[in-house]
Amino acid sequence: MIKLREKYKKRPIRFLDLWEHKGWRMKVYGISYGGDLPRKELIPKAKELAAQHLPVPAVTDNRYGVGFIGVHDGEGASFIFIDWWTNENELIHHVYVAPHETPDQFEYFNSKGLIACCWDLKVMCFERDSWVKTILNNPKGSPDIEEYLQQRLNEDV
Repeated sequence: MIKLREKYKKRPIRFLDLWEHKGWRMKVYGISYGGDLPRKELIPKAKELAAQHLPVPAVTDNRYGVGFIGVHDGEGASFIFIDWWTNENELIHHVYVAPHETPDQFEYFNSKGLIACCWDLKVMCFERDSWVKTILNNPKGSPDIEEYLQQRLNEDV
């Protein structure tokens, strides 16, 4: 039988910023286990990691220069995920984790098989639905990157 450490409780997911860097435009989201927002020092660290790992140029024939960053101040560790859209309908996903005791020492975790927790998946699902609505199946008849960037999640889940 599965024993839980604690009962599920909603966490706030908040849109924090539309961050621009070297042609990239990234939605930045915060998720927090113990408050309304993640600790402030995690936000610049997420942007620093993204700046190091986002490919340049941002826009190519199959890359659109848009995506999202999640900063999750979790129960036992801090998580940062960096995602961007490519090849019309594919999402590139990178995950970094740091213990709370050493919040500036993020380790790349994709090689360990970690994808996302249930709260992170809510951001990914929202972004997927926004991509389909504004890019792949836009009722206006053509993809609209600006409309995609205006779609923002602010919810307790």
